[in-house]
Amino acid sequence: MNVNDIEIKDLLCKYKLFSVYGLSPDVSKASHYVPLYMRDQGWDIVGTYPKPHAQNNFNILKSLEDVPKEHRKFLDVFRASDKIPALVEEVIAVGGVEVLWLQLGVCHTEAETRAQEAGIKVVSNRCLIIEHKKWF
Repeated sequence: MNVNDIEIKDLLCKYKLFSVYGLSPDVSKASHYVPLYMRDQGWDIVGTYPKPHAQNNFNILKSLEDVPKEHRKFLDVFRASDKIPALVEEVIAVGGVEVLWLQLGVCHTEAETRAQEAGIKVVSNRCLIIEHKKWF
């Protein structure tokens, strides 16, 4: 992670639009209820998921390439840690990501370093709900 604690509040204030990589249709999973919480707090969210769904009226797109550029700047990721290297390569190839947020339990040191070297701010192993409640 190359973002200090105090910067997290600034990121959450600056980026009111973001995308969620792996926004699940299963409302019991963090990959659904975390984005739902953030949307309820005023953030504008689109998601990506391999299969289309309309759970809780989220706009779900098939791939990161399909995400509008303004929503792509802040990418909240719900993927297993071992999938992060491939995701970082996709993020770099597609472009436009300024913040890569890896949710609680998700981290991969080498992939995070690769993202940082590409100029991307990385937050890892942090939950947006916990951080939102801490700062707001």
